Amino acid sequence: MKKTISGIRGIFGEDLNLKEIIEFTNNFSSLIKSGKCVVGRDTRPSGKMIQDTVSAVLMKNGIDVFDLGMVPTPVVFRESRKYGAGIIISSSHNPIEWNGMKFILEGRGINEKELPNIINHQKILKSKIGKIQKIKSTYVEDAKKIIGKIANPPEIVIDNGGGAAKDFANDLLQDLGCNVKMINKELLDCSRGPDPTSEELIELSKMTNDKEIGFAFDLDGDRLVVVRNGKKQTPDVTLGLGVAKSLELGYKNFVLSLDTSIAIEKFIKEKGGTVVRSKVGEANVIEDMIKNESQAGGEGSSAGFILPEFNYCREGILTSGLIASMLKNQKFSEIINYMENYFQIREKIIVNSKFHDEIINNMKNYLIKKYQEIDTRDGVKAIIDEDTWILIRKSNTEDIIRISGESNDKEKCISIINETTKMVKENYDKIR
Repeated sequence: MKKTISGIRGIFGEDLNLKEIIEFTNNFSSLIKSGKCVVGRDTRPSGKMIQDTVSAVLMKNGIDVFDLGMVPTPVVFRESRKYGAGIIISSSHNPIEWNGMKFILEGRGINEKELPNIINHQKILKSKIGKIQKIKSTYVEDAKKIIGKIANPPEIVIDNGGGAAKDFANDLLQDLGCNVKMINKELLDCSRGPDPTSEELIELSKMTNDKEIGFAFDLDGDRLVVVRNGKKQTPDVTLGLGVAKSLELGYKNFVLSLDTSIAIEKFIKEKGGTVVRSKVGEANVIEDMIKNESQAGGEGSSAGFILPEFNYCREGILTSGLIASMLKNQKFSEIINYMENYFQIREKIIVNSKFHDEIINNMKNYLIKKYQEIDTRDGVKAIIDEDTWILIRKSNTEDIIRISGESNDKEKCISIINETTKMVKENYDKIR
């Protein structure tokens, strides 16, 4: 089981059971000041059972529950701004047998200071029983106001991946005037896995040879991957396109995670904007956004664009509308062409979490000796030159070590990634 600011995640029925769901929901109740909580779930088979349990615990603790049913994560974040708190039943891009809970306070995910309150037992004073009420979200109408009218709407293929984004993404893009076709609408018989950033997206790629663009979502709709002219784009491209649209709208202050492409940072600065780098993880990016009063940004590795005025979370659905609105203008081609000059490689190695810290520390000692500029805020990142970097960090959501790298020289990037991956594996073999 993983217990981080990204949420509680585990294999349901093995290391995550209803007993744990009850405990974590009870503990989260102690942080809810409004007496109200929005609850929604993605399409995982265990979702309804967990949502019913979560709702019962909240009501027992005197909290009124506002039930959104099966909805994407961004919808729960959006509605939680109205009610003060939210819980999403999801484990995002993890395999289907996993499930979990994401916790929202005042429209944002929990931070490091609040996490112990959820992990450690909290005693809740007895109170009245809360009520439950089914609600509908105004998400699509709200998103349309941000995006505005599209003068020349494109033809789009959506690969829903069997997730919860299906109706919201389809309705938003159609309401904007786009011609939309959807594949993998339902989870049953879906042709791909839950994480579009790691899947080949073969079916979608073939279909985009005849359409202008393709969008692939994960199970809870916060991740969006772009497919264009039959080619899957890197996760960073999604963020880059969101950033380009933000600059077009006049936004200048951005926060990017440490593992986001240097190409996006350079593009922002060339357009007169500013960039703050944060630790990896949606909650970390948002915490720095709030601290620095930033207007936009996100996390390249998860294809996660974030627009704080609309939502304090990765915004797959809104971003699809923003990209559709700029597809046929110069900004779209400009950022795509700019980012094609850089090469990103992201690898992961399965490593038991009890060895994570030791491996990261060993790699830090090695990189400090080899390179002059080192950032240890989140794992260890070495700045090799102004166009090249390598990052080694432990995952917040899985038992893996992530290795990310980038350069404007493809062979250089491959060489650095291969060397670093080999060293991490050798370290793991020595200490386990």
